[in-house]
Amino acid sequence: MDKAISSAEANRNFSRILGEVRSGTTFTVTSHGKPVARIIPCDGDAVAKAEAWRVLMLRLQTQPAGKPIGPWRRDELYDE
Repeated sequence: MDKAISSAEANRNFSRILGEVRSGTTFTVTSHGKPVARIIPCDGDAVAKAEAWRVLMLRLQTQPAGKPIGPWRRDELYDE
């Protein structure tokens, strides 16, 4: 379960909060009573997934486009 914490309190007690997060606690940081961020324990799998996503995006940005898979025009692909 999340613990709500104001941004000012999070700023003042950041080291303590990180210690609690290491123990599995999740925080929702609020500003003027509205949620703006979550501080969650870092999951090794999440880090690996983020790196895999970064590598995939880099590859997609740098590799040339493949051959078209059909003779269709753009307007033929959409219903009118």
